[in-house]
Amino acid sequence: MDMSRRTVIAGATAAGIAAATVGAAGPAQAKGGSQKPVKKLFGKLADGTRVYNWSLANGGTRMKVLSYGGIVQSLEIPDRRGRYANVSLGFDTIEDYVAKSPYFGALIGRYGNRIDKGRFTLDGTSHQLSVNDGANSLHGGAQGFDKRVWDVEPFTKGSDVGLHLHYTSVDGEMGYPGTLKAKVTYTLTAHGDWRIDYEATTDKATVVNLTSHVYWNLAGEGNGTVYDHELKIAASRYTPVDSGLIPTGELESVTGSPFDFRRTKTVGEDIREAHQQLLYGQGFDHNWVLDKGITAVPEQIATLKDPSSGRTLQIATTEPGVQFYSGNFLDGTFVGSGGRIYRQGDALCLETQHFPDSPNQPGFPSTVLRPGQVYRSTTVHSFN
Repeated sequence: MDMSRRTVIAGATAAGIAAATVGAAGPAQAKGGSQKPVKKLFGKLADGTRVYNWSLANGGTRMKVLSYGGIVQSLEIPDRRGRYANVSLGFDTIEDYVAKSPYFGALIGRYGNRIDKGRFTLDGTSHQLSVNDGANSLHGGAQGFDKRVWDVEPFTKGSDVGLHLHYTSVDGEMGYPGTLKAKVTYTLTAHGDWRIDYEATTDKATVVNLTSHVYWNLAGEGNGTVYDHELKIAASRYTPVDSGLIPTGELESVTGSPFDFRRTKTVGEDIREAHQQLLYGQGFDHNWVLDKGITAVPEQIATLKDPSSGRTLQIATTEPGVQFYSGNFLDGTFVGSGGRIYRQGDALCLETQHFPDSPNQPGFPSTVLRPGQVYRSTTVHSFN
């Protein structure tokens, strides 16, 4: 892995990335044509702000996205017999998302994952972030991008349909320096792929690590655990953590450990092993160091399959890492959109990212963004 590469990827436009990815992944088993995004009122926040739900469909994939948090409220794909199911966890009301959501389907920023004690130093200046995960800052702090209302602009381009989401994070918000202007584009392609293109600029040096926090259950949300899902991750190393789930700074080999997903195996095969890292996370909640490193265009890094339904998810990304979280803290207190209770292991997340706590880990790829630079990152989800 090239550890010298920066988070800023220049010279690869979104259109160029999309073309390269579609060519590599091949067509999905598409049913039905495109549906222009349709806007409906979803609810109101306590201050009266309206939250909208955008519905769009293309290539056999159907999505609903909220202006609150850029949340993917539902994502429906067919099984091997053509029967649709929502494969992402979520809620039916804005009140549930505001009161108790564990980041279901949300856009994450400014910084995905954890920063130790919510502190980092940049260019000799120390910054104290919002602390919301014990002693640490998680997913941008108490009021991260997942809890902000985004401006949403629908679009159709050729055979693609999608949404442009915009949010400006002011200097000092959640303790982060610089005014950050973020644009995230959700695209459904004619092949049924869901592509996410992230862009950001800043007027002051800052750190950025954007990601998406969809909880996947390819059997359909509320249909039991994902322990029988088959998973493969193209990573020979991972970043072990301490008891607070902060990386130690090591890049440890997965060989001979429960973290070896280089060959396809079920999620539950090794999850009960008495391994200290699994005890810390109460399961998998770690960053995998992708063998490909940072790339200018997305490369395939993970495959997830539900044998019972035949649904398969392939993920390609430009990012150097992926956080595999096995739904360890779903505690039976969440009632989902299908009216069923979500319990431990009922979904998993595959969050493409730079590494946790990178601002405090000089050996990790940099997450620094400076004025005049453009942060770009792309992840593509392909369904079969």
